[in-house]
Amino acid sequence: MWFTDEAIQTWRAERRTTPGGQPHYSALAITTALTMRMIFHLGLRQTEGLIESVIGLLGLDLSMPDHSTLSRRGKTLEVPPPRRTATGPLHLLVDSTGLKLGGAGEWLIEKHGQSRRRSWRKLHVGVDADSGEIVAVEVTGKDIDDAAMVDGLLGQIDDPIVSFTADGGYDQDRVSQAIAERDPDVAVIVPPRAGAVASASAETAPTQRDRHLRMIAERGLMAWQKASGYNLRAKVEASISRYKRVIGGALRSRTDQTEATEVALATAVLNRMLAFGRPNYVRIS
Repeated sequence: MWFTDEAIQTWRAERRTTPGGQPHYSALAITTALTMRMIFHLGLRQTEGLIESVIGLLGLDLSMPDHSTLSRRGKTLEVPPPRRTATGPLHLLVDSTGLKLGGAGEWLIEKHGQSRRRSWRKLHVGVDADSGEIVAVEVTGKDIDDAAMVDGLLGQIDDPIVSFTADGGYDQDRVSQAIAERDPDVAVIVPPRAGAVASASAETAPTQRDRHLRMIAERGLMAWQKASGYNLRAKVEASISRYKRVIGGALRSRTDQTEATEVALATAVLNRMLAFGRPNYVRIS
């Protein structure tokens, strides 16, 4: 672990020129602390002690924000949205998963023999099929339909999209409409739901969905998955698995704003780890 010269110089907040209190620590300092907390699954007091120890071992003349400052500043911290490092057309993979809300766990059941109903949130992610990077992310309530968040995920992406791949839960008209409004030439690779029927214009002007239905009827679902490239969707499932193994399956935050900040920080961490761990291939013959 190290601190760059730039990080050391920008650890303290710049003096503000508008009325109001003067913050002692920059957004970089708060982001660093909250990121460390997330990676090592620490409480705020533990995070304060860890970074104080690191700063002391490195011999740096820096102070550490206390736990109450981290809690307060975390509510208003602005985290940049995920940005794709690659360039060119994007093959987008979309999926969602559930995240529990932190609170009393198994010890409550063991001590009192009962448990209250625990709530959870939905994490919606869009992944670059080529690099595995998370390029779009949203956190919502558990009652929000996956298809309802497609428009929001697409709005976070600036690059042209070549294909959109998702599971059968996204086989809805509003998904197709949102993608068509973005670019009518995007390939929509979504398996039709069980019992799906072709559109009225299937014989004269078949849609992408009509063509999927025809191929599945003629060659079977497995052949369609292989021919369409649907199996690439395993990469978004792998990204969700990485999120839960590295970050955890529960949110520590208690408000909508801090939950969004926590997820944004987690996304940045996973993308950074992916960039560090990805090998570079060089052809030698």
